[in-house]
Amino acid sequence: MSSGRLPTGITVLDRQLGGGIPAGSIVTFTASPASQSELLLYELTAARGTLYLTTVRSDQAVKDAFERTTTRTGNPTVRDIGGDAPLDHANRLIRALPSGANLIIDIADILERTPRARYRNFLNELQTHMVNTGGLAVLHALNGRSVPENRDMSEHMADVIFDLETTVSGSEIENRLAVPKFRGGRALDETIKLQLTEQVTIDTSRDIA
Repeated sequence: MSSGRLPTGITVLDRQLGGGIPAGSIVTFTASPASQSELLLYELTAARGTLYLTTVRSDQAVKDAFERTTTRTGNPTVRDIGGDAPLDHANRLIRALPSGANLIIDIADILERTPRARYRNFLNELQTHMVNTGGLAVLHALNGRSVPENRDMSEHMADVIFDLETTVSGSEIENRLAVPKFRGGRALDETIKLQLTEQVTIDTSRDIA
């Protein structure tokens, strides 16, 4: 592992990223609501201790999903912050994060719909906390039919962008992961074709033009 890098736990991705993601980073991970993007989040929990904040599904629904999945996972602490004042609830929990931990917010859209000034303060405090603790924060954001106005801010503040594009063509479902932004490392020139089935793997089948 490269010095100062935190592995994602997804071997194929870590190899492409030179060992992982720089400690203290915020990742904005955008994906279609109809994709299997949660598999990447689940595998990330196997890499280190994780606080998993859910804003739409209940905490029990997330725990049930972890029990049902066949992919490799850790044992994250799951908290539902989707009720009243989700930003305040998130802030309280994030302040208690230990050093070197993962933070996953699934999905960030709810927080992105808060007033712009408050969301900006949240992102700045989050960035400071992740740098101070050497952890890794992942904002799982949906590229659905209604993208929050503050999405640009999420992507601008992020140190790393993961963009998962899922396309359906005939009988084929194709998942391609782009990493167009990577502070502290090299952004990827090409997308990675992933298989999101029982676990996250690279699709080695040849592309046919």
